[in-house]
Amino acid sequence: MAFRVLIVDDNRSFLEAARDLLEREGLRVVGVAATSAEALQQAEELQPEVVLADIRLGRESGFDLARRLAGQQPEGPAVILISTCSEADFLDLIAESPARGFLPKPGLSADAIRRLVDPVGETA
Repeated sequence: MAFRVLIVDDNRSFLEAARDLLEREGLRVVGVAATSAEALQQAEELQPEVVLADIRLGRESGFDLARRLAGQQPEGPAVILISTCSEADFLDLIAESPARGFLPKPGLSADAIRRLVDPVGETA
């Protein structure tokens, strides 16, 4: 399944590279955002199934964004937190968040996203 994805990161170079990678691997990137405000607006307008949110969005937090997205709609998008940092650095915060999971930026791929969103492969 080609999930509709919104990527949220304050690094424009990463946004472009991630979009290119995920689209080549069969996902449909419907938008990119550099701030939480942009992400919330685009999530409402574009209705993505998956939001990739950087843990560190400048002065903002991907954890806060995940909570706001979860509260926006009952059947909201699956939020996956991403970072260049190790998952171990944020393990407790990730577990307490409404996010579906975590992916290190170097490990970002359509398959990794699919595994987190649909771990039993029902949409494959």
